[in-house]
Amino acid sequence: MVSIPTVPLRDGFAFPEVGFGTYGLNDSEGADAIVSALHEGYRLLDSAVNYKNEDAVGEAVSRTDVPRDEIIVTTKVPGRDQGYDETLRSAQGSLERLGLERLDLYLIHWPNPSVDKYVDTWRAMIALREEGKVARIGVSNFTEEMLTRVGDETGELPLVNQVELHPYFPQAALRAFHREHGIRTESWSPLARRSELLAEDVIAQVAQAHAVTESQVVLRWHTQLGSTPIPKSANPARQRENADVFGFELTDDEIAAISGLEKGRLWGADPNSHEEM
Repeated sequence: MVSIPTVPLRDGFAFPEVGFGTYGLNDSEGADAIVSALHEGYRLLDSAVNYKNEDAVGEAVSRTDVPRDEIIVTTKVPGRDQGYDETLRSAQGSLERLGLERLDLYLIHWPNPSVDKYVDTWRAMIALREEGKVARIGVSNFTEEMLTRVGDETGELPLVNQVELHPYFPQAALRAFHREHGIRTESWSPLARRSELLAEDVIAQVAQAHAVTESQVVLRWHTQLGSTPIPKSANPARQRENADVFGFELTDDEIAAISGLEKGRLWGADPNSHEEM
């Protein structure tokens, strides 16, 4: 088992530096993979209503011998459930599917600006936290402007913003905004799935210099930038490899070289225009 370090969120909560993505891990086989990830040392599980696997995540949490209080279960409000009352109902549905009494981290999945309900959704999430149904709240795929609006209109900024982030899209300006305002960055698709990232010469050279794998180099790059990546794998050996990235340290020059691969978003998911229900 790998011991994954933590960093304090703005409220002081110890947040893992690497989490586990569950997209595509469904049914009993998905639950098996999630149980394996918990056994390998992961404590932050990322799910969503739209992944259609909250039941598998809940099954894994019930089956593992890891104490419940050590596990951070994340799920997300889908676009179709945005709005104050709708969010309250959506959270209850997630709790029932997960079989839990508390959501540890609750995120707005996409801002969906044309619908313009994310501020009301955020207010509902604050209410859910005050009721004790949710421990911590954050967002996903929000821009600086959207984060600012949420803070201005409700008096509270998210603790976490989960966004597309990888060496092809390092998001330097957004990460700087997060640091300034005490928002923890999370990276979805941290290894730039279905791309040539891991075949890049600079990644291979750095991996060789540290005697680690290319995936480990990229995940270590994330952690040293101050972001929590959430890689996914159903393979126990790969799960262990992805978590075991704290035995080496990249130099400033190596981080800069990896960041120099920047070329922009890979899937056209601009939060100002991309929307999901």
